[in-house]
Amino acid sequence: MATIENTISPSSAAYKANRDGMLALIMRMRSLEDRTRAASAAAKDRFHKRGQLLPRERVALVLDPGSPFIELSTLAGYMFDVPDAEKSVPGGGVIAGIGFVSGIRCMVSANDSGIDAGALQPFGLDKTLRVQELALENKLPYVQLVESAGANLLRYRVEDFIRGGNIFRNLARLSAAGLPVVTVTHGSSTAGGAYQTGLSDYIVMVRGRTRAFLAGPPLLKAATGEIATEEELGGAEMHTSISGLGDYLAEDDRDALRIARDIMANLEWDRPKAAAAPFKPPRYDSEELLGIMPMDHKRPVDMRQAIARVVDDSDFTEFGANYGPATVCGHARIEGQAIGIITNNGPLDVPGANKATHFIQACCQSRTPLLYMNNTTGYMVGKAYEEAGIIKHGSKMIQAVTSATVPQITMYCGASFGAGNYGMCGRGFHPRFCFSWPNAKTAVMGGEQAAETMAIVTEAAAARRGKPIEKEKLEAMKAQITGVFDGQMDVFSTSARVLDDGVIDPRDTRSVLAEVLAICREAEARTPQRMQFSVARP
Repeated sequence: MATIENTISPSSAAYKANRDGMLALIMRMRSLEDRTRAASAAAKDRFHKRGQLLPRERVALVLDPGSPFIELSTLAGYMFDVPDAEKSVPGGGVIAGIGFVSGIRCMVSANDSGIDAGALQPFGLDKTLRVQELALENKLPYVQLVESAGANLLRYRVEDFIRGGNIFRNLARLSAAGLPVVTVTHGSSTAGGAYQTGLSDYIVMVRGRTRAFLAGPPLLKAATGEIATEEELGGAEMHTSISGLGDYLAEDDRDALRIARDIMANLEWDRPKAAAAPFKPPRYDSEELLGIMPMDHKRPVDMRQAIARVVDDSDFTEFGANYGPATVCGHARIEGQAIGIITNNGPLDVPGANKATHFIQACCQSRTPLLYMNNTTGYMVGKAYEEAGIIKHGSKMIQAVTSATVPQITMYCGASFGAGNYGMCGRGFHPRFCFSWPNAKTAVMGGEQAAETMAIVTEAAAARRGKPIEKEKLEAMKAQITGVFDGQMDVFSTSARVLDDGVIDPRDTRSVLAEVLAICREAEARTPQRMQFSVARP
């Protein structure tokens, strides 16, 4: 392998400007995450007074101490709960991530019941469906900590009710795939949410706190005239002794989480792990990732410098270096784990698309996972490129991405515009994992280009009608279009819509990739025969 030579000058003005810009974006991201934690923690006295743990305390206790935990989609729903950037609380009302429970790597999902009693927030549904998809794709047991007031009836939308059925369908699919669903019902699990508990393989209930019923006392009285207390109708003692819905009766939250950990510890669950391979860390400091990416996506950057601060020993064997050089492909390792990398030092042209297609196919042949580090304004346009077959060859690249038989991981590092987003395995192409750096931008095109395109079209239409066009109106239209595009392309907008799996500090890239590569490797090692068992509830 060849060591990437350093070309970064941390003392340069450009580097310092990039670094300052990235740190400001990281600070904004962390402040939003802190706002969500603070909003939930504000309920601490109320929870502790009734003998309950806060949702994040529950997550911390169910996880193995000191083990890695990748929290997902922390910005979900930002600015969709309230349109005020200073008051919006992101997260979708769900805490979710991948971590270890009793030595078994699991997907852990918890209702953030410290906020609006755990009612699903905007894009909380999309976040839940995505983490269930990740559990299925990566063959992870699913541990859910339930306490939810259900859907927010003041924001009821019929499409959310219909799509929400996918949550329950996915729970059934997880169980059918041999992936245990372990549920601790800490509090309310009502109406449709009762099936979140019911469609589980192992159910732990908390004495005096769990409530699971299709209709609570008010609705029951309104619908049938019957009068019953919450405990009589759906309490933990009733469900664990009469209905049989609950399998384990816990005395409190801590006891319930202990039981959940015991369930996982007692599963006959193989833990496929590769033999530890020696590796060397990158030769260059990960801190320098802060200053590599310019805040202006139109400025060029050598993505090899980013690769050099992520891969083992900064070693990178480049594939076809002299052919389509704006598209960079090559082999490397991350904590000893092989990976193929595709990234961009400019737009995708015909040679670059052909090279990427070949490289994807070669990685599939050798069973090497692929990492796409997005930094492109798209495929090249123009008469010469059309004649050269950019549509044909770009389509071949998109076909290769779609048909790849190895895990694909996408990292939005800079721009990801137009069909370049598709060719570089954007979210619509179902990468196994998809993360963003705080400076990333995703759109069909830049706002200025969109505005200028529509201005040209508008002027041509006016000319055909023989009518003059007012320059003031044209400029106002351009400003409006630019605002619409620019307002949706940054990560605070795309991640809010769950169009990635979360925004990460660039300095954490290596550790995150090492974890997801291990997750993918373990999933690949899990044979169908090992996945045959599932638990049928009586």
